[in-house]
Amino acid sequence: MKSLSQSPTDPEFVQNPYPFYERARTHGDLFHWQEYDMPCALSYAAVNSILRDRRFGREVPPEMAVTPPDHQSGFWAIENHSMLELEPPRHTRLRGLVLRAFTSRRIAALQPEIAALAHQLIDQLPEGDFNLIEHFAEPLPVIIIARFLGVPEERAPDLLAWSHAIVGMYKAGRTKEDEIAASDAGKEFAAFLREYISYRRDKPEDDLITHLIAAEEDGEKLSTDELIATCVLLLNAGHEATVHTLGNGLKALLENKYSGEQASPENVENTVEEILRYDPPLHMFTRYAYEDIEVGDHVFKRGDQVACLLAAANRDPSRWENPAEFIPQRPKQVNASFGAGAHFCIGAPLGRLELQTSLPILFERLPNLALAETPEYASIYHFRGLKRLMLSR
Repeated sequence: MKSLSQSPTDPEFVQNPYPFYERARTHGDLFHWQEYDMPCALSYAAVNSILRDRRFGREVPPEMAVTPPDHQSGFWAIENHSMLELEPPRHTRLRGLVLRAFTSRRIAALQPEIAALAHQLIDQLPEGDFNLIEHFAEPLPVIIIARFLGVPEERAPDLLAWSHAIVGMYKAGRTKEDEIAASDAGKEFAAFLREYISYRRDKPEDDLITHLIAAEEDGEKLSTDELIATCVLLLNAGHEATVHTLGNGLKALLENKYSGEQASPENVENTVEEILRYDPPLHMFTRYAYEDIEVGDHVFKRGDQVACLLAAANRDPSRWENPAEFIPQRPKQVNASFGAGAHFCIGAPLGRLELQTSLPILFERLPNLALAETPEYASIYHFRGLKRLMLSR
């Protein structure tokens, strides 16, 4: 296996990681990334196979578990109950309970609210050039998930701040200050949700928190800690993904001189899939091997980690013709952006609905959208999103 070096915080890589992925691809399906000290899967076939193989998982093998430092305690108090980080049987139980509340019918019913909010946010845009991230891409998903959960909408700024701090634990080159901020945010977020869940137990409404409280399978319900972790996961994962995908997608559309026709209601479904494929919001998702497993010409030992490079898989030339080109009406094929297997993103239907609803409205209301400055990506790998997206109209 070829060993390659590439700092994930290098400014050139931050702005465009794809040349590194293509350089690595010349060495096969797997390579060793020195800075992460782990094998990485690049091809769609390898990534999809690993994500679906139950011999790999998110949970650390028990004999390898270590006690995190005290200054991270608020973060891990949530993370240890998050279904994203768990494996069967606990993951199966949690996911089944959440799916009883997070139904496709309830998600589809949000479409009119998403449309109305998109119009409202456009009505509130400042005069002249504006930052799409600040004024549209960030508030839309956080307000929608707040309404969906049933928490007060006026707490959206707090939810945003907590979310940003918590996901800072995942970025490359994080500092101790980042870890303390994530822990503090976790404590504040958990305290808020604990109080609100208690309130909803006494005064149920037709919202997701109430339905999560009521969800039951084989006599089991979600504990309060599991409810808190689930609400945090739904907010953080859903919010971060939609913000970055909206920003990255508008950038791709405008840089490639595509008009609003590509975002029209009849074309938007294909366009959203191409946005997700071309420049996804999450680039790396890791797994642990639970036994000795051979992938390609490499044998993983129990406890070894592997990184699935979702964005590299999405540009696999053996699956997509001219994968480095942004082609909104490309024939649809399943991409790796929402993962696969047992941990396939539970919020994917909501994310797609937000994108498919808001993009046509943006171009209908603002048909002359154009880049007002060269967009710059933030150094937040393994996420990928813009610092800001300044647009003229």
